Amino acid sequence: MKKLEIKTTFEVFNTIDDLSSEVKALMQQAIEIRKSAYAPYSKFRVGAAILLDNGKIVLGSNQENAAYPSGLCAERVAIFQAGAIYPDAKIIKLAISAASDNNPTLSPIPPCGGCRQSIAEYEFKQNTPIEIFFMGESGEVYKSDSINNLLPLTFDKTSL
Repeated sequence: MKKLEIKTTFEVFNTIDDLSSEVKALMQQAIEIRKSAYAPYSKFRVGAAILLDNGKIVLGSNQENAAYPSGLCAERVAIFQAGAIYPDAKIIKLAISAASDNNPTLSPIPPCGGCRQSIAEYEFKQNTPIEIFFMGESGEVYKSDSINNLLPLTFDKTSL
């Protein structure tokens, strides 16, 4: 038997104001689109903003459904929209902001497992890492240089 040790590293910014102007503007768009989330059941709103290599920005917010599995997270709304509208563009950066209508969300909220798998698919497809920035409604912002920090043992087409 042997052990496999996996370590991840994130950069931590104290507030959104500590981000570069480009990333701060992207995160502000994620915060703004978060307000349009359709979240009548969970009361948990998420916004995502994607910067593509063609300079375009694609936005998404979570969209819930009374049949819970039919809803879609903000990250996947944005990623799938980017893939549909700009199929040849690469995703450079992804900014995510989450907030609850019921409680303050003061710690960074990472993508869920399904979103991590979708991000991994696009990172694998484009063969370049996607920088991921995530936060709650305020406070610290975490930066991951790649989905591999959040999903180190990826499942992709090489596994099939």
